[in-house]
Amino acid sequence: MGSGTGHGPSHAIDTSIPSAARMYDRLLGGTLNFEADRLACEELLRTAPSIGDLAVNNRWFLERVVRYLASDCDIHQFIDHGSGLPTEPNVHQVAQEVHGDARVAYVDNDPIVIAYGRTSLDVNSGTRFIDASMTDTGKIFSEAGAGGFIDFTEPVAALFVSVIHCLKDSEQPQEMIRRVRDRLAPGSYLVICQLVSDDESVRRGITELMEHGTEDNWGRVRQKEDVRAYFDGMTVLDPYLCDVTHWRPDSELRRPQKTHEVIEFGGVARV
Repeated sequence: MGSGTGHGPSHAIDTSIPSAARMYDRLLGGTLNFEADRLACEELLRTAPSIGDLAVNNRWFLERVVRYLASDCDIHQFIDHGSGLPTEPNVHQVAQEVHGDARVAYVDNDPIVIAYGRTSLDVNSGTRFIDASMTDTGKIFSEAGAGGFIDFTEPVAALFVSVIHCLKDSEQPQEMIRRVRDRLAPGSYLVICQLVSDDESVRRGITELMEHGTEDNWGRVRQKEDVRAYFDGMTVLDPYLCDVTHWRPDSELRRPQKTHEVIEFGGVARV
């Protein structure tokens, strides 16, 4: 469910209050979470029983889309906004399997992500960890471009995978996407998806739980038309915008959601 919100980090880790990044780690079967995160996940699963399958399928989408962009689109540079806790394979591992010289800038400002990210993600000359809000486009582009790490005269893939629901409407997520799009070279790509639901009670229930029950400044579960607006002015690739479970599936072994009260909706666009 991402992290890297639009608010400045305290860099203090309070394990008694759930965090979106640690909850996502729990849903993926990770170990970088605490009792408060596990209890919050149980409550979240009561509201949205499919959320565990959704988290796993979303991670598989991230792997597929990075591999596709590296291999089919010849992208060598990636910026992963709201990267979350390290979960193998990470973006750089997938990209560097295709291009040994691939470079990945990870962006997050969650305290525990910073603690683990600097040691688990910033691991070779092709990786860099940036402590920043995903809305701080100026800082991200400045630090990613420092020393020529990311060459913004060449195509870049900017990833916003399962993070924009962490932003409130007042933080203007569509404007954030526009800023990034306008700074990217022609031939770049944007990958965008977030939690959506057609059920108002589900949208309200998840949003209230995350907004009032975690340490994060949560945004909201949105509707499909909200996500479609993010892609204004860009060319969306086939299969257009969809439940990301169905975005160019590479195996029949992936487990589908048993229920669909909430899905991860989005796609990939060429700038």
